[in-house]
Amino acid sequence: MDVGSWLRSLGLEQYEPLFRANEIDDEVLPELSEGDLEKLGIPLGHRKRLMKAIAAPGGPTLHLPRSAANIKRAPRESAQRRYLTVMFSDLVGSTTLSALLDPEDMREIIGAYHRCCAEQITKDGGFVARYMGDGVLAYFGYPQAHEDDAERAIRCGLSLVGAVSQLHALRADPLEVRVGIATGLVVVGDLIGEGAAQEQGVVGETPNVAARLQTIAQPGQVVISDGTRRLTGGLFEYSDLGRVALKGLVEPVRAWQVTGPSAVESRFEAQHDTSLTPLVGRDEEMELLLRRWRQAAAGEGRVLLQSGEPGIGKSRLTVALQERLLDEPHTQLRYFCAPHHTESSFYPFIAQLERAAGFEKRASTEIKLDKLAALLGSSSQAESDVQLLAELLSIPTAHRYSPLKWTPQRKKEKTLEALLRQLELLTHQQPVLMIFEDVHWIDPSSRELLDLTVERVQRLPVLLLINFRPEFQPPWVGLPHVTMHPLSRLDRRDGALLVQRVAGNKGLSDSIVSEIITRADGVPLFVEELTKAVQVVSATPTGAHMVPATLHASLMARLDRLGLVAKEAAQIGAAIGREFSFDLMVSVARRSKEELLAALDQLVDAGLVFRRGTPPRATFLFKHALVQEAAYNVLLRANARNCMPASLGRSSRNSPMIPPHPKCSHITSQKRGSRRRRSRTGLRPGGWRLRVRRRRRRRRS
Repeated sequence: MDVGSWLRSLGLEQYEPLFRANEIDDEVLPELSEGDLEKLGIPLGHRKRLMKAIAAPGGPTLHLPRSAANIKRAPRESAQRRYLTVMFSDLVGSTTLSALLDPEDMREIIGAYHRCCAEQITKDGGFVARYMGDGVLAYFGYPQAHEDDAERAIRCGLSLVGAVSQLHALRADPLEVRVGIATGLVVVGDLIGEGAAQEQGVVGETPNVAARLQTIAQPGQVVISDGTRRLTGGLFEYSDLGRVALKGLVEPVRAWQVTGPSAVESRFEAQHDTSLTPLVGRDEEMELLLRRWRQAAAGEGRVLLQSGEPGIGKSRLTVALQERLLDEPHTQLRYFCAPHHTESSFYPFIAQLERAAGFEKRASTEIKLDKLAALLGSSSQAESDVQLLAELLSIPTAHRYSPLKWTPQRKKEKTLEALLRQLELLTHQQPVLMIFEDVHWIDPSSRELLDLTVERVQRLPVLLLINFRPEFQPPWVGLPHVTMHPLSRLDRRDGALLVQRVAGNKGLSDSIVSEIITRADGVPLFVEELTKAVQVVSATPTGAHMVPATLHASLMARLDRLGLVAKEAAQIGAAIGREFSFDLMVSVARRSKEELLAALDQLVDAGLVFRRGTPPRATFLFKHALVQEAAYNVLLRANARNCMPASLGRSSRNSPMIPPHPKCSHITSQKRGSRRRRSRTGLRPGGWRLRVRRRRRRRRS
């Protein structure tokens, strides 16, 4: 059993990436102390469970399978370049406290503060990098990237402000923190120090900016950089602090105070709070949506399952349908799943009820009950429905209604019936457009209710539009009133039109437009972000070569989920080019064929690369040019030289309009030299070519 299996047996599988990132294997695990686990940011309760399991008779039984006995242990992941969101939290007034309190009391306060920070940071997907007295440094985006790391960091900061204030039981006055958050390019992963003091450091301006932003925050405030603000869009409410001079930085930095989550309904709309991307090349898709709507409005309920990869335009097409139906009488219900609410029961339904009832944050219980009763209307079951839904919304009802004497299971069944009954009552007035976004993040309770809704709408004037990514497997395919509708990528003509519309009056040269289309691979979001990147750098070709920060986290998240060996294979393949052969990868990689085959299978299964043929004659092609770039760009220059053949002739990186990447200078200089220096294999002179020749001679013999 390996470390991951052991963690899963304890119900703590969420720490598997953390253990692997820190090279905690079957040899290291028995030597872990509670202090080591606290340094990793693991909450107190989980630390106790882990220590109890480690100390159990016989300890954790961790053995590699016999088939893997001769496979060399994977090395620690090396340092890499990352777009990282860094959070720095500081306890206000700790110096004064240390002068007023007994050292033991101060130790208790600092310990409680550290535990509170570790629990909240781990809960939000961050990594506790360092405790510095009354300060805590955390990373979001390493060792595991998420597509919403900047959002996670801000939510963590806001939660931390509230959680630390609850620690006032330790002393007379409540504790307060200041939080600074910044996002930018860093080098992360170098080991600093030795033994128990060893930690993974970050080099770059971003940690310094986060620390300085924390110093200008007032107690209880979260202050963020402009780069973090751009990544989170309209998901939060902000107060512009203007450009502030920070100690140690040459130029003033624009800063924002986060005042709280915004009231925006849709994550898509929050990320496009200024303007929407023009809808291009979706005439046939729009015609299908309108046809299904006409059928639903006539009383024949329809369900449309709209599937597609991130950025393909599912939400944009949904917004376009809403715009087309503005002049038609109908009721619109919108439900949004979210990555940070995958374990919150009925989250999308609760949020929709609160919006429909018009709840305000500071409204009293009586006002909320009155609004809920008005929303549900008058019926024979209205009173019990109000009680059930009020309990779902965490509104006390004991002072107004007698308690419902049902078992928890019966109460849940009645709640589902009440929500379905509410939908039916709405259809008696006019047709209903019911939109369910991001169902790949749906919680189990909401999924159960959605199953019942899909079945019920067949007899109602309802169009139920369900958007999700390909990893979600809908169970409703095949039902007579259900249509599966996967969205395809844009062709080159539509891609060029989208570039022109995003660029507006700022015309781009034909060569830059062509490069954007090639690199975006027909994904509308990629087209939009690459076009904006080109405009930011004054329409120079280098903008098309970069992976925009808005896409970097999403692309890296797909690679990080696969583990170290698969990500390493992706990086080697990316260094070779958009297309690479298995034979060439075996020649370059320092891993066995079996390991590489398993890693490449992971990449294929994840939809990151396509495979042609059968190994060892197989070739592989990155599904997106930007996935290739994201995998390559995390490599340090030295690592890129070690794993990269010299010939990148088939790679889009060698497009004549793109200047050579700084990491590829040795390749460019070689191309300018004599052709006789190149071997038939395409590898540069030196060690790699000799290794390939030796392996070929051995195979011939």
